[in-house]
Amino acid sequence: MKTSIATVCLSGSLEDKLHACALAGFDAVEIFEQDLIVSPHSPERIRDLAARLGISLSLYQPLRDLEGVEPDLFARNLRYAEGKFGLMRRLGITTVLVCSNVATATIDDDTVIAGQLRELGLLAERYDVRIAYEALAWGRYVNDFEHAQRIVDEVDLPNVGQCLDSFHILSRDWAVEPLASLPAEKIFFVQLADAPIMELDVLSWSRHYRVFPGEGGFDLVSFFGHLLAAGYDGPVSLEIFNDTFRQAEPFRTAVDGMRSLVWLQDAASRWLEEHPGGSPRMKLQALPPIEPVTGFNFVEVRADDSHQARDVLAKLGFENRGRHRTKEHVELWRQGHARIIVNEQPTSDREPAVAGLGFDVEHPLRAASRALRLRAEEVPRRQALDEEVLRAVRAPDFTEVFFSRVDESGAPPWSVEFGDEEADAGALLTAIDHVNLAQPWQHFHEAVLFYESVLGLTPRQGLEVAAPLGLIRSQPLENDPAAVRLALNVIPAGHEGEAENLVYPQHVAFSCSDIVAFAAECEARGLEFLPIPENYYDDLGLRFDLDAEFVRELREHHLLFDRDESGEFLHFYTAAVGKVFFEIVQRRGSYDGYGAPNAAVRLSAQHRVRRGHTHGGGAA
Repeated sequence: MKTSIATVCLSGSLEDKLHACALAGFDAVEIFEQDLIVSPHSPERIRDLAARLGISLSLYQPLRDLEGVEPDLFARNLRYAEGKFGLMRRLGITTVLVCSNVATATIDDDTVIAGQLRELGLLAERYDVRIAYEALAWGRYVNDFEHAQRIVDEVDLPNVGQCLDSFHILSRDWAVEPLASLPAEKIFFVQLADAPIMELDVLSWSRHYRVFPGEGGFDLVSFFGHLLAAGYDGPVSLEIFNDTFRQAEPFRTAVDGMRSLVWLQDAASRWLEEHPGGSPRMKLQALPPIEPVTGFNFVEVRADDSHQARDVLAKLGFENRGRHRTKEHVELWRQGHARIIVNEQPTSDREPAVAGLGFDVEHPLRAASRALRLRAEEVPRRQALDEEVLRAVRAPDFTEVFFSRVDESGAPPWSVEFGDEEADAGALLTAIDHVNLAQPWQHFHEAVLFYESVLGLTPRQGLEVAAPLGLIRSQPLENDPAAVRLALNVIPAGHEGEAENLVYPQHVAFSCSDIVAFAAECEARGLEFLPIPENYYDDLGLRFDLDAEFVRELREHHLLFDRDESGEFLHFYTAAVGKVFFEIVQRRGSYDGYGAPNAAVRLSAQHRVRRGHTHGGGAA
């Protein structure tokens, strides 16, 4: 597959964008006109730079509002277009995007529109330029691809065909099955964009909220599969209008875009296997299958000064199982199958923070191989010859993701390197239930695609929570069955620096078999609980019609509560230690949520503690 990306997707100068796209591995780049206009370099220099970088220039765009107009205006349009065709020759680009008219069209007549496109095509022929006609979703008279194809057929020139953009088709909920019947030779270019499903006018939706394939709610796989079935074998390009992407570092965004195309190729190859028919000609690169993730192997907490983290873990009943035999700065703390690696390796930040996640897989090498193919960065590790090889890659938020085997008892082979060979007997805390990771707002969509494509986690319904310093968006991801649960919280724009000071800390949640008894044990050990206000408990009893004695028990043990039709959820939080805190949860029945109604309570309580105001904390 020939991969391409539009320069409008990225921040920086045109030269910055070309370098980023080449480093990310794209075959080609489509030049957005504004990027060239503001560049101080000549078209010839841009052409030569692309050649030196090993990428081609696949498309020049856009020419707007050319067809469906009165003769005088059309004559001016032809003069304008001819100038752009000469410019394209200087750039070495042979295909131009012509959008359906949204502003100046006054003639709703396909014969007139086709006639004007034919004149444009004949003019373009003299410059060896192809016209890729795109039906914009908000086009005045032409706004769907089947209508555009009828016009292209009427034009009947070899250098006039269609550009198909997934956003303009899927945002209008057009059926994609007719794509498979389009003549492949008349599909000159394909642009891909995903988007979150929103109730918004389509123009605003398009201009601000597009994302890379796999990061939104569109069925890009079916869209692309039907195009492949039609026999399309040309460039596949990303055209993303997104305010966030155009503020982020260009190379990182380009890598994210390439990851999305790698993911799409793999998903489309499987779609074609399940939907035989058509005549696909494009060669797709399939990935190694997703290695099933069966649980959390460990969580690594890293800090230059870890005594606070050790203290909280001890009060939670964790035992220090020893230091690593060759890495003196690394300790294993364990209770049940919940393992916390405390790493005292010197860092730029002395405060404890979640630095790594270990996952149980049967074949770690296969899992790591898939991650690397998806453009993840490998984490170099130093290890002795007789130590377990832990494969690791770096997630977009710089969390290190490890893949590890476990034996029939659920223990990982590496645990003996800490001298941990004894099982816990009757521990109330049993395993890691979920991990919540704070995400910079610029890279949230990138993180979702990473965890979805690498680990096979599926995004669930997201949540927005009103917090003291802004609205926080939370995106849960989990596999089926829910052996692994992650929640990604977006740090609101403007507060990234404050995240360094615990505004949005990350947390690890542990499963518990009897949370009331466990909370009592922790209190006896002197654990500092997050203070919960009395008002919460007053409301709780009324909201769920709870027995007064049960509410008293919840208040006494600092517990929060939620219930739905599937079961109940009890949980409590520790105070934050550096950039991390811990949560203990008990799921009753088939409850599979995260206690979402209590998120605002937790965030407000943490805000009060951070500001030194703990009044109203009840028994805490």
